[in-house]
Amino acid sequence: MSTAVAVRGSAARQAPSGAGLRRRRNRHRLVPQWFLLPALAFYAVVVLYPSVAGGMYAFTDWKGGTDASWTGLENFRDLLADQAAIASLRNTLLIAVTLTVVQSALGLLLALALNSAIRGRNLLRTLFFAPMMMPPVIVGLLWQYIYTPGGPLDTALGALGLEGAVQSWLGDSSIALWAIIASVIWHHVGMSMVIFLAGLQGIPEELYEAAALDGAGTLRRFWSVTRPLLGQATTIATALTMTSSLKLFDQVFVMTGGGPGVSTQTLSLIMYREAFVYGEYGYGSAIALVLTMIVAFIVFLQMSVTRRGEVEA
Repeated sequence: MSTAVAVRGSAARQAPSGAGLRRRRNRHRLVPQWFLLPALAFYAVVVLYPSVAGGMYAFTDWKGGTDASWTGLENFRDLLADQAAIASLRNTLLIAVTLTVVQSALGLLLALALNSAIRGRNLLRTLFFAPMMMPPVIVGLLWQYIYTPGGPLDTALGALGLEGAVQSWLGDSSIALWAIIASVIWHHVGMSMVIFLAGLQGIPEELYEAAALDGAGTLRRFWSVTRPLLGQATTIATALTMTSSLKLFDQVFVMTGGGPGVSTQTLSLIMYREAFVYGEYGYGSAIALVLTMIVAFIVFLQMSVTRRGEVEA
């Protein structure tokens, strides 16, 4: 009897209490979270601190040195009175709207075509997506060469008997911006195509068969089956296109530098010039802050509209 009591007492001493078990579980849960600290520290140093500091410098006259005087809203008042900045804002919004509509529409059409059982569709998918692998600067240099007077585009138009369509593609202020937009669409339409293609391949084939049995034609099947079920793909594709187009810089800088005049200048380009060419870092930070708020507002509005469309569908 005494031996059994001793064994039970020893087991009771060795068995952890409820509080001890909870502490041990919490300790195990905390272990993976400690591995997040280096990434969080890196994010804070590389992203959070520069963002907060840049937002603060937008309200100063900082010119890159150690001294920066608080000027309040003076930089923003100068921005509203700057005709070049207003023209840049107009160009930026035009680029964003045009790219979002045209690139998304072309990407959807390509996805619909390449989702069908056509010969060589895998090769065509690769060819349409391949430009995405090229850096924007290389794309800008390539299209600058294509648009050169007497270059490949003018030669092709002449060979087709369309000499009257030859233009000074990057030298005419009325068409230079549209020439840049065309190059950006060529560069990024493959991204939209892949997103829509992934959405199309997630739609069950049985839905199309049921719609066909009900007498629905091609357009009706697209409107009643494909369109609603592509809601999430549409939201992702348009949001990515909108965000990248509002921040467009590389191709504009390489192809025209913002010219002729201010016809192709964007907010990103004028921000770069004010900060890194003229040394007006405070004013450049103000432009960056305005651009950030515009991007956040427009993308939030666009995603709200598209998600509402998903719910209604």
